[in-house]
Amino acid sequence: MLWVKTFHIVFIASWFAGLFYLPRIFVNLAMVDPDSAAERERLLLMARKLLRFMTLLAVPALVLGLWLWLGYGIGLGPGNGWMHAKLAIVVALIGYHHACARLLRRFERGENRRSHRWYRWFNEVPVLLMLGAVALVVVKPF
Repeated sequence: MLWVKTFHIVFIASWFAGLFYLPRIFVNLAMVDPDSAAERERLLLMARKLLRFMTLLAVPALVLGLWLWLGYGIGLGPGNGWMHAKLAIVVALIGYHHACARLLRRFERGENRRSHRWYRWFNEVPVLLMLGAVALVVVKPF
């Protein structure tokens, strides 16, 4: 079980690195001068590659988490309301990941309607979700 936990933590941390950085690329894309096609294409290439990489990291993170939850009974049974809250956060993170993919497709089509300030705030969402998930797992408040 310790190896499963170890790899789960490693893949989660790696996935979060992408969730933290991809919106930073969006900030830069939103600030690109319309006449700077080369800069825009370079940032789009970086964003595409990062999205693919973080998706590849998310899959084993989620599978290993499911293994811990179902295979070892972590968070099952009475007094484990913290796990339900954590699972809600996981669903929100998957939604955030998909939102990043949709935003990237809008940038690729030249249909971005949001400012760099909006993306700066959007970038804070995974930080708050991570804080919530870690607090729930460590403290187990309910």
